[in-house]
Amino acid sequence: MELNIAGKTALVSGADSGIGWETARTLLAEGATVVITDIDQTLLDEAAVRLGADDSRLFAFAADVRSLESIAALAERVNEAVGDIDILVQSSGITGAQGLFHEIDDDGWTETLAVDLLGPVRLVRAFLPALRRGGWGRIVFVASEDAVQPYDDELPYCAAKAGVLALAKGLSRSYAREGLLVNAVSPAFIHTPMTDAMMQKRAEENGTSVDEAISSFLDEERPYMELKRRGKPEEVANVIAFLCSDLASFVNGSNYRVDSGSVATI
Repeated sequence: MELNIAGKTALVSGADSGIGWETARTLLAEGATVVITDIDQTLLDEAAVRLGADDSRLFAFAADVRSLESIAALAERVNEAVGDIDILVQSSGITGAQGLFHEIDDDGWTETLAVDLLGPVRLVRAFLPALRRGGWGRIVFVASEDAVQPYDDELPYCAAKAGVLALAKGLSRSYAREGLLVNAVSPAFIHTPMTDAMMQKRAEENGTSVDEAISSFLDEERPYMELKRRGKPEEVANVIAFLCSDLASFVNGSNYRVDSGSVATI
């Protein structure tokens, strides 16, 4: 099925691994020019090598979404390298502060919100003029099941992702008539470095193997994930790529769950 994004230019944040990296790979395979960004240039360069660093359609520029100055510098570098972008995929994020509500202080909340909510705000603000100029554009936010089904041991992350969904919906009302469509994707328990770290910690705390930690997590914490496994990053990237394409020309302000049924309601 033809996505019709060959020749488009995409910026993918949080792209040194996981969902962001797979999204960049998928968009490159569809013929798009892709700029990947993340906080560490060394890790980003390694990610570019795995994608095919000799590809003239691939660029890798580090940036810190917590910093206005860093985002401004990224926008300048992207403009110099590829001109205006057509697609923004906002995939950067952290698990952030964990624990019950009374165990998390202001610093924990501030750091999580700075990356997971204000990071997307800053990226969109910086690249919105370019996205509006072309008369055709796509923004896709990577949110989470936690946005609509919050868990009591990671409330800063849940609150941030709920904010991302509200941001996506609000933006979708502002710019659709200019050809800029905005949507979100909400994954659940995908096989990424983030969940690797979560499961390693769980295994150590429970004195089990990582595989046993995953199994018990699915049974105890995510009982509605009917496929009983972690999702694959490419399973999320495929949905993101669809939302970036002409095939999604009538999709705007939506939240696509890629969660094996994890969210208990319709």
